[in-house]
Amino acid sequence: MTMKCPGCNSLTMRVFDFHGQEVDSCTKCGGIWFDSGELNAALSTADNGDDSVGIEGALGENRGVSDRQCSHCMCNMQHYFLMDDFQVEVDVCHSCTGVWIDEHEREKVVQSPQIRAALEQLNQKTNIKTWLFQFLLQMPIEYNLKTKIKPWVTYSLLALNIIIFFAYGYSDPATVWVFNNFAMQPSFVMQGQQVLPLLSHMFLHADILHLAGNMYFLYVVGDNLEDAIGHSRFLAVYLLCGFAAVFAQIASDPSSTVYMVGASGAIAGLFGMYLLWFKHASLTFMFVVFQKKLSPLVFFAIWLLINIIGAWLAESAVAYWAHIGGFIAGLIIGLALKQRVMLANPILSMLNSPEVKVSR
Repeated sequence: MTMKCPGCNSLTMRVFDFHGQEVDSCTKCGGIWFDSGELNAALSTADNGDDSVGIEGALGENRGVSDRQCSHCMCNMQHYFLMDDFQVEVDVCHSCTGVWIDEHEREKVVQSPQIRAALEQLNQKTNIKTWLFQFLLQMPIEYNLKTKIKPWVTYSLLALNIIIFFAYGYSDPATVWVFNNFAMQPSFVMQGQQVLPLLSHMFLHADILHLAGNMYFLYVVGDNLEDAIGHSRFLAVYLLCGFAAVFAQIASDPSSTVYMVGASGAIAGLFGMYLLWFKHASLTFMFVVFQKKLSPLVFFAIWLLINIIGAWLAESAVAYWAHIGGFIAGLIIGLALKQRVMLANPILSMLNSPEVKVSR
C-alpha cells in the first residue's frame, strides 16, 4: 500500500536509511515518518551525545489537533513541542504512536539531546552561593555553555595583564615611568609623539580594582568567543577592538593629556560580539540585594547606558568613549562574522533560534 505524505499529501513516500533506521520520507517535501520507536532508535544512533534517547515518551506541551492526517490510521494527528524549552513542533498519531517531522526540523530533532543538555546548563537557578559571590564582589555570574577547546589566548591575556601590573603596580616610581612611556595620551598621539602606547596601554591598569574588574569580564566572555572563532581570530578581534576604542577616545578629546590605560576598550568590543552570538546566555544583575538573571541584550544595554551617561557628563577619570567605541567595533565585527560563526557552530546556531526558550 502506497503511503500518503502527511506533509504535502503527495504519493511520493520512499523508504531510506536514517541513522540506521528504515523510515519513510517524502521525496517531494522531504518530511520523515517514524513508526513507533524508530525516532528513539535513530536518535540513539546519531552523533548527538546520547546513546539512549527516549524522546518519544517525553515530548513537550501538546499544542492541539493538527491538520495533518496519519498515513496509517487516516486520523488527525496532534501537534507537540519536541521539548518544552525547545519548541520545535512535531506531529504525533495517538493511535499508532507514529511521529512526523518536516524537512527543516530534521537536524534540530537529531541534535535535540545536545540542546537538552545545553539547556540544563543555561537554565540553572541562582542560589545562595551565587548571591553571596555577587553581593560581596559586585561581579555577575555567567550561565553559558562549557567551551569545547581550552581558551589559551584568553588565559594568556589574563596572565600577561596580571604579570605586567604586578611588575610596576606597587612601586610609585615604576608606575610613573611605565605610564610616561607606555600609557596613551591623546595630545601626544595627535602630535606624532606616541605609537607604541596605542598598543601597550591595553596591558596597563591604574590599580588592583581596575585590573580585577577588567580581567574578570575578560574571563567571563573571552572563553566562549575564543571557542567560537578560534585562537588566532580571537586575538585579532581583541586587538582590533582595542585599537577602535583608543581612536574613539582620541576623537572625543584630541587635546587631552590624561593617561589612558586598561583593557576595557578591547573587552567592550568582546561584549558586542558576545551579545550577538550568545543571546541565549544569562548574566546576573544585582538590584540592591535582589539577584536576577538577565539576557546579554538587557545586561549590556544597562552597561552601555551607564557609559553614555558618563560620557555625557564628561567624567574624565574613566575613558567612556573608549568603551563605547570598542563596543560599537565589536557589534560591527560580530555582525560581519555572525553567519560564518553560526555555520561553524551548529549547536550555537540552534540555541540562537526562536524555538529555544531560556529560563531567567
